[in-house]
Formats: sequence, C-alpha cells, structure tokens
Amino acid sequence: MATSPTANHPTLTLKSGTAWNEAWQRCLAVAPEAFRDDGVRNLWAATWQPDGHALPATSPVDGSPIAGAPRLDPDTAQQAVRASLDQHRAWRHIRLDERRARAAATLDALTEHRELLALLLVWEIGKPWRLAQADVDRAIDGVRWYVDGIEPMLAGRAPLAGPVSNIASWNYPMSVLVHAMLVQALAGNAVIAKTPTDGGVACLTLAAALAAREGIPVTLVSGSGGELSAALVRAPEIGCVSFVGGRDTGAAVATAVADLGKRHVLEQEGLNTWGIWNYSDWAALTAVVPKLFDYGKQRCTAYPRFVVQRTLFDEFLAAYLPAVRTVRVGHPLAVEHPGDAYPALDFGPLINAAKAKELQDQVAEAIDRGAVPLHRGRAADARFLPGQDTSAYVQPVTLLGPPPSSPLHHAEPFGPVDTIVLVDTEAELLAAMNASNGALVATLATDDRAAYDRLAPQIRAFKTGLGKPRSRGDRDELFGGFGASWRGAFVGGELLVRAVTQGPAGERLPGNFPDYQLMP
Repeated sequence: MATSPTANHPTLTLKSGTAWNEAWQRCLAVAPEAFRDDGVRNLWAATWQPDGHALPATSPVDGSPIAGAPRLDPDTAQQAVRASLDQHRAWRHIRLDERRARAAATLDALTEHRELLALLLVWEIGKPWRLAQADVDRAIDGVRWYVDGIEPMLAGRAPLAGPVSNIASWNYPMSVLVHAMLVQALAGNAVIAKTPTDGGVACLTLAAALAAREGIPVTLVSGSGGELSAALVRAPEIGCVSFVGGRDTGAAVATAVADLGKRHVLEQEGLNTWGIWNYSDWAALTAVVPKLFDYGKQRCTAYPRFVVQRTLFDEFLAAYLPAVRTVRVGHPLAVEHPGDAYPALDFGPLINAAKAKELQDQVAEAIDRGAVPLHRGRAADARFLPGQDTSAYVQPVTLLGPPPSSPLHHAEPFGPVDTIVLVDTEAELLAAMNASNGALVATLATDDRAAYDRLAPQIRAFKTGLGKPRSRGDRDELFGGFGASWRGAFVGGELLVRAVTQGPAGERLPGNFPDYQLMP
C-alpha cells in the first residue's frame, strides 16, 4: 500500500460529515428499498431485487472499502431485459404531459438530495467537490431543459419498439448517464442501465431509486460487460444501444449492433489536440492550462496533446510551465479543520490504483524511449491525510516528443499527462492533430483567422475551437465525433430525442453509420 509522504502544509483531517459510512447511512435513510447494510440491490421488473454477487470494492480516494456492484449472471440479466420490454410497452402509451410531470418530480427529488449524490461521487470515483456538484447539476439542469421544451421535438415521432440500453463509463454518472436515461424516458422509452464496472454504483442506485419512485420505467443492473452483452446489446428486445467508453469495447459493441441493424449511439475516445500556430496570446494560454487538468483529464473532452509550432516553443514553455505548476492535487475531502469548506482542487485520484500504475509505467517507458520530461509534479506538494493510501494518485506530467511506439503518442491517456509534439509546417500540424483517426474536440490557437478558417475543416474533430476549449455541451448543443471516435447517431438538443425515437419511414439520422455519414 502506498501512503502519503510528508507534505509542505499543515496536518489535514477529514471534513466533518463527509465520511463514507455517514454517506451510506444517509442513503439507507433516503432509499431503504434500494440500499441495505451490506450493499445495494439491482432494480428490474420495477422491484429492487436482492440478487447478484457483489465483489469487494475500494474507494480511489484512500483505498478504503466501499460498496461493490451486485453483478448479475447472464440469465438473470436476460430476465431483466424482458421485464423492461413489458415496462416499455406500457410506458410508450403514457401521455406526454404525464411523462413530463414524472420527470419533473424526479428532478425535484434529485435536487433535494444533490449534496448526497455529489458526496457519493467523491468517494466512488474521486471527483473533487466542485466537479462532483457540477456533474449532478448538469444532469438536473440539462433534463429540465428537455422537460420544458420536449413537445416540438417529439412532433411526428414515436417511441422505439423496445427499451434503450445504456452502457457508460464511470467518469460522469450523472451528467452523461442519468441525463441520457431521463431524456430517453421522457421521449417514451423504458430505459436500462448497467452500472460502470469501475465505480458509481451507490450514486446511480440513489438516482434510480428517486426516479423509480416517480414511476419512471428504469432498470439498473450490474455485471461484467462481456457476460451481459448478449442481454444488453444483442437481445432482440433492445430498441437502441447507447454506449460511452473506450475504443476496444466500443468496437465490439459496434460490430454487434451493425450485424443486428440496431439503433445505436456509440461515443468513443479519441486524442483531442490543442494546436499552436502563429500565436501570441500567451496570457490566455496560461489562464486555461490549469482548467484543462480538471478531474485529472479523465473525461472524453480532455486535451492531453499540444501540437506546437517549433519557432514558438520557447514562448509556449514560458506560458505553460508556470501554469502547470499551479495545478492542485489531493484528497478531495481533506481540510485543515473539520468545519472548513471543501478544498479547492483540480483533481484527486485516478479511478483506481491499477490505472495509476498503468499510466506511470507508460510515462516511464516513454522516457526510456526518448521522450523528454518537461514537468513532473511532486507528491510532497499534494494535500493528503496522514498515512493515507495514495496508490491511485498520479501527479501532473508533461512530456516532449512521446515516441511513436508509446501509447501516449496516439491514444488518450485518461490521466494527468500532457504530451507535446513540435511541428514546422501546416501539413505536419494537421497530421499531428489527426493522430488518432478522429476526435471529439480540438482547438487551434492562432492569431491568423484566415489560417484557422483554412485549417479547422481539415482537423478530424466534431468540434474545433479558436483558441478556446470545446466541451461536450449541454441542452441544444450538438455532439458527436469523426472517424473511430463515434459510431451511430449524433446527440445533443433535438438530435438526442431523434436518436431514441422513430420518425418517418426511410429517415436518415445525422450520425456516423457503417453505410453513411450525415452531418446535422
């Protein structure tokens, strides 16, 4: 077990009222139907089921035990899918005004328990308090936008023939997964969600309990993705598969849905890049660098790669290095006095110790093969509790010139590692910015607007910013990806509703499909 070193600040303690056992007792009081003393239940057939086998789980924050997901076997998962189809057939005939009322009541309940949901996210996936609250708030605010404006989006459209199956990564349980589930239900579909293997089961269980109480037809199950794929992806009862995750798993899902001709939304990772070309606003870059480390770059729209014009490299470093040295890392609940406010951090741990070791090994290997370390954060500068397990923490790292043989050269690290590639020509700039065959976002920082207008269309990212970061977006902002970063229907605003409803015969949805690509 790795423990914290001596830090250069006062001895810290856990903020009052934030211990895991205190959060768990609050869950037992709020939703006793879903929580029990030794774990959580699965929700299917409109009932919280005492089935599944829970494996041991630990918090990435300090390695302490937390609730594990009750993993179902494939046969039970298939029963859950059949039960969801029964719910779907009833729910699709519920009037829209009734669906809106139930969704609105769910949002009121989520708002009431906002702080508990955020605290669970801190313990389960290591989010700092500010970002955990933002995840909850974006889910609530985003769905409320649909509740207020869904009627014209559904004009001439009908629910799908079967429920929507959601398989999502662990990093945004509320603003991505719960948001999608509630909009899908608002559009007239029953919804199924698999809890992410790596974390978020308690937060999702509480959210699902609050939704189920209001009559939302939600199914929440846990288990191995490989074992449950036959039920959650391939089952004929499923009307649509919505997936958020890595390319390896996404490719298997994409193959399955393509073979079956099934409606799908598959958001996959890509190497999002930030290009620097004929640029001089270095104060703006200095200001944005710490923000790019939010949640340790464990998000699909993180920017882990800078592509820099060689003649500007000295000025880039003068702006970048002071900024990266200000990034704040540590235990998300560690304070000087129990009554203090939550600490202001950019990120806490990675999702688990195994991921931290994998990333550290990749960094070490890249340096061995020729990458130049420009910055390495010091664990002694991080905020930890005395004797705390710190094995899931990785300090910020910046590498110049990752070798082509390194995963850090072409793939998203999903951790606090920046890599820098130097280029001399516009052709090299574009090649380096398109290293991963498609990305979700990109930024080109340049003083030359004509150069931006010429180069941006050649960057293989769904959204490209001019000197500013782009994000997944909320409400009416569209979202998708090019190349291997996205398969199936694009989402955001009206497109999310269209992706999970049936339109006119022969309709071609905007998206990236095996036989066509259609931009909105």
